[in-house]
Amino acid sequence: MLLTELKKRALRLIDEDLRVLDFSFGLPYTYVLVEGERGKALGVAMTLPEEIQRYDNSIDETSVEAFIKKADSLNIIERSLALAAINAVSQYYIDLSSAKWIDAVELLDDNVEKVAVIGNMPPIVSALREKGLELYVFERNPKLWDRETLSDSLEYWLLPEMDAVLASASCMINGTLDMLLDRAKNARIFLLTGPTGQVLPEFLRGSGVTHLASMKVKNIERAIFNLKLGRFRGFSDESLKYVLEV
Repeated sequence: MLLTELKKRALRLIDEDLRVLDFSFGLPYTYVLVEGERGKALGVAMTLPEEIQRYDNSIDETSVEAFIKKADSLNIIERSLALAAINAVSQYYIDLSSAKWIDAVELLDDNVEKVAVIGNMPPIVSALREKGLELYVFERNPKLWDRETLSDSLEYWLLPEMDAVLASASCMINGTLDMLLDRAKNARIFLLTGPTGQVLPEFLRGSGVTHLASMKVKNIERAIFNLKLGRFRGFSDESLKYVLEV
């Protein structure tokens, strides 16, 4: 399971005392703020309320390591905090010198015809439709369906036919990334997109993920203020979009 591998790689990477300054399981994102010798770093993970069974968890220590160790827990709250902590560690160490400061859809060249979007993300879907591509949009949450959205139950059937897959990085939290990668082996591009994809590229090397499109928070204090007020756009406005090869 990739979450188990992410946990191991993140724990091995930490080479100093990273302190947790702040954290929250909330909407729209769960977040963890860490600080070390290099300064502060903020990691987030999309909160998936439709996945929550009980508002409870077993975490009793608020350290980076304690959070990360819950990455492969069956409890969605624990997994969310763990991935936010992994992302905080990733953002602390990340090197963006080779990053492309572009939107994810700009990666698709003329050789791409069939594209799957995992998670109904309207801005990405609209941009892809303008390109005239053969597009398949899958969504697990019925509240986010529209007339052209397919149930995620059809991913198993259709993903082997795709040239490219653009997946919401929240698939790491709900535990579907392993299946998506297995079924999309024929795709030349497999991109994880969204703030939840702040993970270090080397953590996913060899998995089948080819690119990460995420956000580097430039104003941490303001971003946290907006997160506490439930502002999705407010968080995005304090961040810079980037794309990295894995």
